[in-house]
Amino acid sequence: MPALMAQYRGQLQTGAYFAALVGLGLADAALGPTLPGLAMQTGVTIGAISVLFTARSLGYLCGSLLSGRLYDRLPGHAVMAAAALLLSAMLVLVPHAPMFWTLVGIACGWGFAESGLDVGSNALLVWVHGSAVAPYMNALHFCYGLGALLSPIIVARMLAASGSHASAYSVLAVLMLPVSLVVLLPSPRPPAAAAVEHGGGRPPGLLPLIVTFFFLHVAAEASFGGWIYTYALRRGLADEAGAAYLTAAYWGALTAGRLLSILLSARVRPRTLLAGGLVGALASLAVIAARPADATALWLGAAGMGLCIGPMFATTVLLAERRMPITGATTAWFFVGSSCGVMTVPYIIGQLFQWRGPQMLLLALAVVLLLALLALAALLALFRIQPASRQAAAG
Repeated sequence: MPALMAQYRGQLQTGAYFAALVGLGLADAALGPTLPGLAMQTGVTIGAISVLFTARSLGYLCGSLLSGRLYDRLPGHAVMAAAALLLSAMLVLVPHAPMFWTLVGIACGWGFAESGLDVGSNALLVWVHGSAVAPYMNALHFCYGLGALLSPIIVARMLAASGSHASAYSVLAVLMLPVSLVVLLPSPRPPAAAAVEHGGGRPPGLLPLIVTFFFLHVAAEASFGGWIYTYALRRGLADEAGAAYLTAAYWGALTAGRLLSILLSARVRPRTLLAGGLVGALASLAVIAARPADATALWLGAAGMGLCIGPMFATTVLLAERRMPITGATTAWFFVGSSCGVMTVPYIIGQLFQWRGPQMLLLALAVVLLLALLALAALLALFRIQPASRQAAAG
């Protein structure tokens, strides 16, 4: 009976984390399709409004550093519920900010709240399932992709119905509220302190390399998702509704990639999935670049980009889990790298966009993906020099 109760409790906890990542995907993917509307709302240019990516990521960075410690010290579900309520409040405020810098401050709070959900869902899931976490981790990030797929569709429908992005943000805020009910479930316990003392014996340099790899591939994922809407408009390849559906197609393909990775994770090593994903993403950019005036090539490239880059976040977490203990603080560093990537690269692309035109999106993303391949090669070289202490570390 105790074992059955523990299994049932674990299923409820896992379902709550999945719901949190659906909500996170809904919120995260809303910024790209609403950028032009937010620029008009505050009377600034597209180049200036790209600061919102940086502001949201700065809040995410600060929130990651704080929430990682909180999850190691406080009941995790209480922390997660507070993050969900804060995110809902920030989404309500976005379309009502009359001034640019007010909106920047709200974006910081938005990112701060997102980090609490992201760090918590990933760390707590590992604590619940331990070494059997692989399919659950891939399913967790599939849920993020599902939310990110639905978000541009919601935005497009609300824009068509009301002509304003305010209604879209209101719907997203309401959809976040049920996540706070996670506080009603018992929180899983963090790993024993002895298991993580002195970094758990991880190879020197491993954590910085993994953080760098997170920085690069998450920057590519967020930059493409955030700017493809504006890219399609500026190229004249879609109207506003078409660009929103193109963005949804990207996130849909990303979701499909994460669904596929649930099946592949039992048969394909993480390193193979990561290398193949990076190469496929570069090939997808090449499809778009080869025919820049062709809407079909843009749709194919966007779908290919999402499909290839979708499994990478969860797969990187799995690769790390096989090499080091996953605490709240360690997980927080993964998201520090991610938030730094989202904070800097989309902003730089926005400036290049304003300066030289939409073609700079493809060039910048190609550079980022090539650097990610170099970081992955460095990681694999480190693994060969210092093999993992566990048999499972065959990653």
